[in-house]
Amino acid sequence: MEMTLSSSSAFSLPSTPSNPSLFLLSSSCPFASFKIPPFSKCRIRASVAVEQQTQQTKTAIIRIGTRGSPLALAQAHETRDKLIASHTELAEEGAIQIVIIKTTGDKILSQPLADIGGKGLFTKEIDEALINGDIDIAVHSMKDVPTYLPEKTILPCNLPREDVRDAFISLSAASLADLPAGSVIGTASLRRKSQILHRYPSLSVQDNFRGNVQTSLETSGGGCQSYLIGSSWTERLNMTEML
Repeated sequence: MEMTLSSSSAFSLPSTPSNPSLFLLSSSCPFASFKIPPFSKCRIRASVAVEQQTQQTKTAIIRIGTRGSPLALAQAHETRDKLIASHTELAEEGAIQIVIIKTTGDKILSQPLADIGGKGLFTKEIDEALINGDIDIAVHSMKDVPTYLPEKTILPCNLPREDVRDAFISLSAASLADLPAGSVIGTASLRRKSQILHRYPSLSVQDNFRGNVQTSLETSGGGCQSYLIGSSWTERLNMTEML
């Protein structure tokens, strides 16, 4: 069942075990999880924590854990903004803190993701920080979330779904069909690679592309001048003019 962030879904939860972790999913990408106090104390914490500060130091009510990529940060900021819209007490400066955590997938950049294998390449370290109490919410892209979730976690709701289509971005062609033979397409998706080569076998695919698309286009990073990525990237990063 899909739910949106609201007063009832963000802090008021169904019957849950003591001190659970609550995951908030986003469809095309963002996936968030809360680690919250027992159910009866949720609203108390949300309403009074703003006042729990010294004259010199303010403690965040909610710490959002995320990767440091532009897309991950955009998703974390969207989660923050929706929480503030539903809970006005969180609009206080410093009430929400975004914590950047480097994951295994961020550290291994020389190999395609399909070759690295394993589960939770982009989520494991963030989930561990959640379980250890270092953060209160973990925001993931849903495609990165393992089938079997960390113990003591649930998935009650999603952020609004973005465009599910793929987006073609290029400085030299209007479509894949316009690219000359031998052109190199950048993508991090095994599915997109298979579809490109099935339809256009004369093209080449660099399948270990990860990073900032705009910077890569400007520098022809890795020999790529065209990319096939999720359309949700372009929307969340305000890159739709590049399509």
